[in-house]
Amino acid sequence: MSGAEPPVTVAWGAASDPGLRRALNEDSFLAAPPLFLVADGMGGHRAGDVASATVIEEFATYAGRPSLSIGDLHSAVDRARRRVADLSDGAGDGIGAGTTLSGVVICEVDGDAYWLAVNLGDSRTYRLSDGELEQISVDHSVVQELIDSGLLTPDAAARDSRRNVITRAIGGGSDSEADYWLIPAEVGDRILVCSDGLPGELDRDAIHAVLLAEADAQAAATRLVHEAMLRGGRDNITALVVDATAVRARTGGLASDDPGIGAAVVEDEVDGDTRPRVPAGGGS
Repeated sequence: MSGAEPPVTVAWGAASDPGLRRALNEDSFLAAPPLFLVADGMGGHRAGDVASATVIEEFATYAGRPSLSIGDLHSAVDRARRRVADLSDGAGDGIGAGTTLSGVVICEVDGDAYWLAVNLGDSRTYRLSDGELEQISVDHSVVQELIDSGLLTPDAAARDSRRNVITRAIGGGSDSEADYWLIPAEVGDRILVCSDGLPGELDRDAIHAVLLAEADAQAAATRLVHEAMLRGGRDNITALVVDATAVRARTGGLASDDPGIGAAVVEDEVDGDTRPRVPAGGGS
C-alpha cells in the first residue's frame, strides 16, 4: 500500500439488499478507495452470484492504492473476463456465468485528478455536480438500443418486456469491450454507482431528490435502497455513494475541453433478472 497522497479524498457509503422477491443477492460490490464498483450477476444463468463476486475479487487486489491508471483498469477487466470464462467451461448451455460491471476508480493523469468510469451492461454510474444529476454510463441493453434508434421512448422502455436483456457483459456469452470515460474530479462531486434494481424502482427524479436531501454518503446509499424496496424491490438492489471531499489542485495537465474528457476513452410481472441477449442462430 502506497503512502502517497491520493488525488481525490473521498467519503462513501454502501448498501445492498436482495429485494423482496429474491432469495439470493447476485449483486457484488467494492467500495474501497480508489475503487467503487458494482457487479450484477446474471440471474437465471449458471453462477451469476459467483461471477459477480469473482469480478469484484479481481479488482480488490488494487484496493489501498492512491490511484489507478487506465492501463490498470484495462488489465483488471481482461483478467476478470478470463476468470469468468473459466467458470463457464463445461456449462453446456452456450451462455454460462456472466455479470455486469459499472463504477469509477480514482485516476491520476499528468498529476491531475480524474474519475475513470467503466461500464459493461446495465448497472449504472451517475454524477451529481453543482446540483445537476448526469448518468455517466450508457446502458448496454436492447431497450437502450431501441431508444437510441427512436423506436422506443424512455417511458415505454421502463415497461418493456425486454428491459432486462443486456447486450454487453463480462461472460454470459459476450466478448464485447467495456466503455470507459475520463472525467475531471471536482470538490463536491457525488458519484452514485448502482445495480439496475435501483433505477428499476426509482425514476431519475426520485434518485436525484434523495442524493440532494441526504448530506451523508452512507445515509444516501441506505435511503436509496430503502426507497427502492418501498416501491416494490423486485430485483437485487445495490447503491454506492461516493463524495469527493478534497481534490488535488490542477497542474495544467489535460484540459477540461479535451475531447477525451467526459467522453468514451476508447409494470407487469416480467422476471426482473438481468439476462444476456441470445444471438440469433447462436452467433456471437
